[in-house]
Amino acid sequence: MQTHLKHLLLLAFIFFVFKTHAQYHIKDPGAISLNGDWWFVLDPAEQGIANQWYIQDAAKTSRQDKVTVPHCFSADKRYEFFTGTAWYRKPFSWKPTTGKRVILHFDAAYYKTYVWLNGQKVGEHEGGYTPFSFDVTAQLKDGANELVVAVNNDTWKTTTIPAVKDNGDPDNSFVGWVNYGGLIRPVYLTVEPEVYAENVKIESVPDLAKGNANVTAKIRVKNTSANAVTPKVAFSISQDKKPLTLKWKVKSGNIPAGQIALLEAEATLTSAQVKLWDLDQPNLYELKATVGSDTVSARFGIRKIEIRDAQILLNGKPLKVGGGNRVLDYPGLGSLEPDWLVEKDFRLMKEAGMEFQRLTHYTPGEYFYDLADQYGMLIITEAGNWQLTQKQMDNDSMRTKFKSQFREMAERDWNHPSVIAYSVGNEYPSEQPAGQRWTKDMIAFAREVDPTRLYTFASMRLNALPAKAEDEASQYVDFVSTNTYGGHAKSLDHIHKLYPDKPVFISEWGTRSDGSRGEAYQAQHIREVMAEVRKRPFVAGTSWWTYNDYRSKLFGTNINGFRPWGIVGPDRSPRVAYKVHQEELSPLTIEKVKYEPGAQGMNTLIIKVTARPDFPTRKLSNYYIKAAGTQVTIPELNPGESREASIPIRGFAGKTQISIYKPTGFLTMEAEFALE
Repeated sequence: MQTHLKHLLLLAFIFFVFKTHAQYHIKDPGAISLNGDWWFVLDPAEQGIANQWYIQDAAKTSRQDKVTVPHCFSADKRYEFFTGTAWYRKPFSWKPTTGKRVILHFDAAYYKTYVWLNGQKVGEHEGGYTPFSFDVTAQLKDGANELVVAVNNDTWKTTTIPAVKDNGDPDNSFVGWVNYGGLIRPVYLTVEPEVYAENVKIESVPDLAKGNANVTAKIRVKNTSANAVTPKVAFSISQDKKPLTLKWKVKSGNIPAGQIALLEAEATLTSAQVKLWDLDQPNLYELKATVGSDTVSARFGIRKIEIRDAQILLNGKPLKVGGGNRVLDYPGLGSLEPDWLVEKDFRLMKEAGMEFQRLTHYTPGEYFYDLADQYGMLIITEAGNWQLTQKQMDNDSMRTKFKSQFREMAERDWNHPSVIAYSVGNEYPSEQPAGQRWTKDMIAFAREVDPTRLYTFASMRLNALPAKAEDEASQYVDFVSTNTYGGHAKSLDHIHKLYPDKPVFISEWGTRSDGSRGEAYQAQHIREVMAEVRKRPFVAGTSWWTYNDYRSKLFGTNINGFRPWGIVGPDRSPRVAYKVHQEELSPLTIEKVKYEPGAQGMNTLIIKVTARPDFPTRKLSNYYIKAAGTQVTIPELNPGESREASIPIRGFAGKTQISIYKPTGFLTMEAEFALE
């Protein structure tokens, strides 16, 4: 979703004040927040629509509670066990704006949503994790207004996405995670001119040999006026808030009344203007486009992702990075993502060496992606085919629902440089005809939506099957993603034999912290698997299942409702495995060379820093050491290279803590050395 810069004068038309809840990120600075206090009532008998609860005062107000939106009713102790339809009401005042359109936005609501404004049906939406919006100009009125939303979380049916399997087998028909219901992400209004930009897609392609880059902006413009228009279009790009001088080639034209058109513009950045985006140097640009009286802006990065010689290349260099799967779940919040939690999770994941991951089986809130762009992280974002059966994957309705959710996800995420790939599903029967058809068809569809990313899906079939590459759907992907639990060496070698030209991403691996050997084995397992991964240069990434513990209704869940796969607990308390993952997935190692006592308590600790040569590995620039109140910059290191660093130590403490940081300020390695 792009940022619209609205005319501040529009706010003068609004004579009420919405309570703003800054702890939930709304990307558009001109948005009018509808977060905060709402009235709420359950509908266990599913009688609300029939009895017209969407009409003011149709429901008995004595039954209503006051809640704070964003709101996850499944995490609210009063409604924790409820599955069905819940109703939300928001009264507000409004002063009409002539010649403007008012758009009502939901960043996500789980799962099926029906919306009325002042008793008039606005629209409905299916899908629990993607954004949607409605033009409510015609329904708004001068003065008091009432927004009513019915949200139904009755999912894990054979016809919803996500879904339970429809094969009638009790051992293979189960729910994967909790159907947390409600208005789980921000709700807000934007005020647009009659001709406005709905979305912008920025494609930036660097020439790694010449150093320059071509940037193309594609703007979807909607003309809601009664007349055809040819809007004036202008573009600009800035980097570090400094505008760049560019020559634009603009393709625009007449937009008929009531129609949508795609306007395009293209410019070339010189080598002096190009700063590539990568994990440790996440350089960002901002594009602003003016279409008539509307202005739209979006951040983007210039980077190149490609496949060659069984490697994923980022800016021409092989990608070998660790990651983790993050589940939307936190005690007392359910699937809510306040800013503080997103920031906490991002830092913990970044510092654990979780920098390349499929976050989970659905898209989280966009703020996580914003941080990934800003601080350097690589993401495969996935839409909701979670273990669908052949019958479900061949069902036209299910295909339509998936395509809708995928498009909403992609159109929100397609300007994020952190997003390098999309996944079309997880653990479905990819060796069966329906699985092969699904993979081929959905990747073809997805490439029409966004041809600039890589495509994959997470397979659980490749650890033993198939005998031939053409018998499994990974033949259609850019890189293979495998969910592998145990027998990693054998499985990886089998996959590489099947698909020798495709890099391999271990999209899931791990072990629970409560196994017979406890947390110590969880940590040991990380070391054992990493030893095997380092022997296999075709492995591009490893994504631990899971970063955090999560609630589930799946068999094998603990009595407290959580599945303890995480390297952090439900409240994000680190386990033993957290530090081990940090150590094993850091791109460098450190060791003590010697300690030299000096005169008057001025001593020197000499350590050797080595850039890993195998996995994870990359060129290291501007990393630095903090120890004993001193900061020391590490010289640039290519994979396999070592450098010594001298750290001054005052006094005669028995030990000292060494911390090494990435240039983005995130910890990557810690060690303690004796001063002797």
